[in-house]
Amino acid sequence: MNDKVHLGHTAKKRFGQNFLHDTYVIDQIVASINPRKGENLIEIGPGLGALTEPVAACLDKMTVVELDRDLAERLEQHPVLSKKLDIHQADAMRFDFNQLIKPNMKMRIFGNLPYNISTPLMFHLFQFHENIQDMHFMLQKEVVQRLAANHNTKSYGRLTVMTQYYCKVTPVLEVGPEAFRPAPKVDSAVVRLEPHTVLPHPAKNLKVLNLVVRNAFNQRRKTIRNSLKKVISVDDIAALGINVSLRPENLTLENYVTIANFVTDNPMQAAD
Repeated sequence: MNDKVHLGHTAKKRFGQNFLHDTYVIDQIVASINPRKGENLIEIGPGLGALTEPVAACLDKMTVVELDRDLAERLEQHPVLSKKLDIHQADAMRFDFNQLIKPNMKMRIFGNLPYNISTPLMFHLFQFHENIQDMHFMLQKEVVQRLAANHNTKSYGRLTVMTQYYCKVTPVLEVGPEAFRPAPKVDSAVVRLEPHTVLPHPAKNLKVLNLVVRNAFNQRRKTIRNSLKKVISVDDIAALGINVSLRPENLTLENYVTIANFVTDNPMQAAD
């Protein structure tokens, strides 16, 4: 039997398709999402409907965003789901999620994300953070570890800082490869991301924060004295009360925002 074929659909490598089929894992994910009637649930990449069916069973209507035209058509013809789904055949990476906002109702987004696009897709979704209640995603286990990492650890990096800038991160569940068809070569995990209603450390300019964090972690073995020298002087870092001998993973989110806000206010430093 071809393990790339599941429920009559052949997984497409270009879309990074791995279909969830383990009912115990599916039940646990749905329980962690806890969908309720009247809420604005949106699934990214519903695929063959493994999560869509049990979530939709709790709701009158929900929205799905599916890139694969064959799978979108399959859902349109589904005997039960077709009546409950608002289907957008579109690329979630370019999709304007603001069009799915409903009055007085934030979006609740979930999905078993293709691992090859999960990071840029999350960065895309962070643009809509003010209108999102929470997000539940199946990701590579290593990515979830990075999302939830504390500073002073090896997993802590640019993805950690920028995700925790926007969201509270809670790992929910670990999932082995055998829960999917075809089985991926890595372990997976489910994570809950809850956008802060008020950002704990607001940046004056997000582009500058991104620049500072990227410069730091592009040279993560170097001390920030060296890795940040193109954007801020050693004396200015020290004047902010931050030790210039620290490495990027030793700085907190608050430290990064402090540096970025200084650079925003003192653009003469922001050469390059």
